[in-house]
Amino acid sequence: MTLQQVPVIDIAPFLGGERDGKARVAAEVKQACEDIGFFVITGHGVDPAVTEATHGVSRRFFDRPLEEKMTIERWADDVIRGYSPALKECLAESRGERGPGDLKESLTIGPPFVPDEPYYHCAEAGQHFVENRWPARPAELKETWIAYWDAMEQLAFTLMRIFACALDLGEDYFETRIDKHVSQFRVLNYPDQPDPPLDNQFRASAHSDFGACTICAIEDKPGGLQAMNRDGEWVDVPVVPNAFSINLGDQMQMWTNDMWVSTLHRVVNPPRDKANDSRRQSMIFFFYTNYDCMIECFPACQSADNPAKYPPVTTSKNLLDKFLMMTAIGASGQRASDQP
Repeated sequence: MTLQQVPVIDIAPFLGGERDGKARVAAEVKQACEDIGFFVITGHGVDPAVTEATHGVSRRFFDRPLEEKMTIERWADDVIRGYSPALKECLAESRGERGPGDLKESLTIGPPFVPDEPYYHCAEAGQHFVENRWPARPAELKETWIAYWDAMEQLAFTLMRIFACALDLGEDYFETRIDKHVSQFRVLNYPDQPDPPLDNQFRASAHSDFGACTICAIEDKPGGLQAMNRDGEWVDVPVVPNAFSINLGDQMQMWTNDMWVSTLHRVVNPPRDKANDSRRQSMIFFFYTNYDCMIECFPACQSADNPAKYPPVTTSKNLLDKFLMMTAIGASGQRASDQP
């Protein structure tokens, strides 16, 4: 039976290392990836104190005055680093759909430590390993975020091993494709909404993610995360204490020739009677492969009757195209091309 709701999966048996436990978790994840592209994980081993500390210091950053936050604003559309104010992005633009700017602000970093080696600094590396923009206050944010990055990186490696098992590729299949990954960690702050949103305006408009997978710590507040199931219905992603929401990105859908789904999702506005007590944060680790990794249909996912649907493309090219579409709006919350 096809899953129509987002399942909750305990991945502790996979971490336990026994063959039966690994197989059971891989089978559950495989069904979720084929049916809805979203699942919530428990038993992941991430210290909740690290998550709580990151949530708290991020909230304190967003509480700082706007003019202070703007001192580390993103400086280019193709560089996803630093602070981005509300209305600056419209995620639906990445799908070619026009709409007003999303009702969120964000702070984003990339890899916090970059080796002094040609791979990371050559022309082909582009902007993937540029320096992060750290705020002066809170002073502890940098150290706290790096600890969270390390935890998410290890969890992402685990998820990629689970995916490899689920696809019968061999547990270590992705290892050489993710050892120099170009991931991003972003915290989104969705403020209270004293004023009604514009028509077709969301906290985060409907979009799919661009990478291999996304790990998200979400908060239980009015106006939450929703995923679209196979019947085209929006369903709530459950908020489970000390758990993470996982969704596939476009890379995985392209690799599997649409066998696995990179699901549309969005963050909806709160009901008007709860809009003044609806502030929420999402802490999101976007896991991307190495920039030169080729995204090309797995042989087992294509045949003469089901040829590859997507032309091969590198991670770098795929990401850049979508980043530029996503950020093609002006400060008023409209597309730059729509400005008078």
